[in-house]
Amino acid sequence: MPSPPPSPGQNHLLAALPTADFEPLAEHLELVAMPLGQIVYEPGGQLRHAYFPTTCIVSLHYVTESGASAETAGVGNEGMVGVALFMGGDTTPSSAVVQTGGHAYRLERRCLQQQFNRGGLLQRLLLRYTQALMTQMAQAAACNRHHSVEQQLCRWLLLTLDRMPSRELVMTQELIASMLGVRRESVTEVAGRLQQAGYIRYRRGHIGVLDRAGLEGRACECYAVVKKEMGRLLSINSPG
Repeated sequence: MPSPPPSPGQNHLLAALPTADFEPLAEHLELVAMPLGQIVYEPGGQLRHAYFPTTCIVSLHYVTESGASAETAGVGNEGMVGVALFMGGDTTPSSAVVQTGGHAYRLERRCLQQQFNRGGLLQRLLLRYTQALMTQMAQAAACNRHHSVEQQLCRWLLLTLDRMPSRELVMTQELIASMLGVRRESVTEVAGRLQQAGYIRYRRGHIGVLDRAGLEGRACECYAVVKKEMGRLLSINSPG
């Protein structure tokens, strides 16, 4: 089945805007390709655009002086990259890298700031999304400190699946280890156990999820907390 043509409506934030709020943005939205590994912004760099993913997933990373890194949050079609643009910062100490290739709609920062400062639904929706993103970051910090690598991997796989139309992920163990901030050998061991249990199939950088319920059973509470809070805050029926 062919993929649907690109549309801003594939991004949940843009889709939640009524016509009156969406039209001022529409002519300024630019569809851009987001290839795997593309650096969207680097630590301390000036943010020039906001990105509303449709089919790509962007990983927000914190990188230490030694070069070690860990994902603080992921952004897919439920959100946007660049909250610092309307929070008043314009820069951030973290980096953003495309984790899953695809497309996004790009919006120049001045246009976003002008529309945000008008108030209304767009402003409330973006502030709600920022709170959901903060929840994801806080939960990731607690999860990485207190839960096993297996629980972390299951949480990460489930959150990634929620942002994708299929159950197939193109992802190397090295990249997963970098996301979780753990050793590659730990990911190899855990992925092997999950494959033996029949939950996933791993082959040459491709992960197929065979038993989602099984992954949910192995995951810690962090996945459910993030999913519930994201749904609560971004419900179209409660924008006020």
